[in-house]
Amino acid sequence: MNRIGLIVTSLLVALALLSSMLFVVDQRQFGIVYALGQVKEVISEPGLKFKLPPPFQNVSYIDKRLLMLDSVDAEPMLTLEKQRVVIDWYVRWRITDPLAYIRNVGLDESAGANQLNRVVRNAFQEEINRRSVRELLSTGREVMMADVKREVTDVVKGAKPWGIDIVDVRLTRVDYVEAITESVYRRMEAERRRVANELRSTGAAEGEKIRADADRQREVTVANAYRDAQTVMGQGDAQAAAIYGEAFGRDPQFAQFYRSLEAYKKSFNKKGDVMVLDPAGVEFFRTYRGGLSGGGAAAAPAPAAPRR
Repeated sequence: MNRIGLIVTSLLVALALLSSMLFVVDQRQFGIVYALGQVKEVISEPGLKFKLPPPFQNVSYIDKRLLMLDSVDAEPMLTLEKQRVVIDWYVRWRITDPLAYIRNVGLDESAGANQLNRVVRNAFQEEINRRSVRELLSTGREVMMADVKREVTDVVKGAKPWGIDIVDVRLTRVDYVEAITESVYRRMEAERRRVANELRSTGAAEGEKIRADADRQREVTVANAYRDAQTVMGQGDAQAAAIYGEAFGRDPQFAQFYRSLEAYKKSFNKKGDVMVLDPAGVEFFRTYRGGLSGGGAAAAPAPAAPRR
């Protein structure tokens, strides 16, 4: 029985020892083998690897993927014209030489991120101090990001290389500090209001111009129509006068009688009209007195006070 227990114990110890000697390196990581605190080997190929059991050898891992570093400091920076602005940025970087990275930066990715954050912020500070706000918001922004990337690359590739590559540096936001932002918004609002009022005034002036032109065209159209109507009426009156003249020329007495009737009709066209005259002494009623001819026709009775 004791022999079986010894065998089982020995197997367990052997398995524990074997498991401490085996480790797996992922394809997304570097494997760093330490021997008594010193880097013994850097493994970049993925797979199952062997090492001495602790404490003789230990293993740690460093990410070999593309890493992202975002800005976390909102401290204002001064531009060329001494304007205080707040920026947001990010950096994409990758560890390419784990041995140099461990010797000069640290044992994990957070150590490199902390130091890289300081270097990038200082580079942005220097570039923003040399540029105006207009340049930061225009095409000069691309030039500035390229300059920052070059400066950061010079630092990490300097006398003591960090063992990293700077893939990209981007500026994502440029804004005034809160105290200035409110003033800028008020100025922008006033400017937009001025432009809106100017557009309204221009529109009102254009509207008045269009209405005036329409009124002029209406007056011209009405005048032309009235002129044409008067011309047609004149032509009609001329033709009517010619027809009347021709008809009355055939029988002058009938013409005189017809005109007298028309005169009577126009004179007594209202029920309340009253005329007190002496028909015998007024030429206006000669038709009533004499009829159509001088003495042949019977004379109409002459009332003392014609009334209609």
